[in-house]
Amino acid sequence: MPLVMPLATVGHAWLQDLARASASATLAAIDGATLLGERALLGGFRVPGRRSAGGGCRLYHARQGTIALNLARAQDRDLLPALFAVEDAFTSDDAVAAAIASRNAGDLVARGRMLGLAIAHEDEAPPGPATTRLVSAARASSARSSPRVLDLSALWAGPLAARLLGLTGAHIVRVESRVRAEPTRPGEDAHFGLLNRGKTSVVLDLKDPGDRATVLRLITEADIVIEAARPRALRQLGIDADALLRAQPGLTWMTITGHGASGEAADWVGFGDDCAVAAGLSAALRRASGRTGFVGDAIADPLTGIYAARAAWNAWAHGGGVRLGIAMAGVVAEAIAAARAVDARAFDRSLTDWAAAQGAPIAPVADRRSGAPC
Repeated sequence: MPLVMPLATVGHAWLQDLARASASATLAAIDGATLLGERALLGGFRVPGRRSAGGGCRLYHARQGTIALNLARAQDRDLLPALFAVEDAFTSDDAVAAAIASRNAGDLVARGRMLGLAIAHEDEAPPGPATTRLVSAARASSARSSPRVLDLSALWAGPLAARLLGLTGAHIVRVESRVRAEPTRPGEDAHFGLLNRGKTSVVLDLKDPGDRATVLRLITEADIVIEAARPRALRQLGIDADALLRAQPGLTWMTITGHGASGEAADWVGFGDDCAVAAGLSAALRRASGRTGFVGDAIADPLTGIYAARAAWNAWAHGGGVRLGIAMAGVVAEAIAAARAVDARAFDRSLTDWAAAQGAPIAPVADRRSGAPC
């Protein structure tokens, strides 16, 4: 039997929901497992253990628990002395592991989040649901058969959501930063191309008044806006999402975050691997197989991309007038619950099989670089 990535069946079901709602034959032909596994395919990743498939995140033993610490960004290691309240530099994973082992897991997670690190406790629960209605405004019916989408997001979840909407027939405008290039790792150049195929690209500096005016104009022309910034980051750029929503009847605004778009969790940094841990996926793996590890490749990202695209389409189709917060940790928690509701034993078997395959190539999926419309 070929290895099946846990939660791939849930991602596929969500994708098919969107295909049916939008009557998109192109979406209907895509396997959800492909969207969850194609970055791993392109990067040659293997089934991970305590280090994530992409290499940026690692699970560490601490006092009273296990934590996931994501050090994928160049500046993250500079924050480690503050995390451990010491003056030492941490240049090796062994030194990081030793420092974590002597400290309380909960205290480290709380302090790390305050500092802006992507960090999670294996046995925590998401602070909120997958979807939160942040603002409601005036709805409006549209004469268009498909929406116009403005993609202000970066990395994986947001761009995937926009790309999937593009496969329903939507016109997508993507805003790229003139001053900050997206980080890339093995396979990510090709993956970036897949996520952004078919989009009209506009390169801007949102700190420039003229470019910011261009973005505001693009918002007035859009039916759906997708962004993945923490709330204060948007405000600092002079973009008031709630005011723009209220001023534009029928607009659907999607805010994708790691842990939530309101309250304390709105300021927590989160990426695909650590958000999946925060959702309880590694804990589920440990309970099913007897050992912890990462499941999938940054699995919260593609699951959230599919989930957000479906939510955005449904909101637009019902007249918009809403800002929805989509929390990646909450999405994974909802996916786990959905998998258990369908067949809890099959889900546990998929986790056990995943753990047993550690070190093997991640299950092959379709390669969408062939030039096909998807």
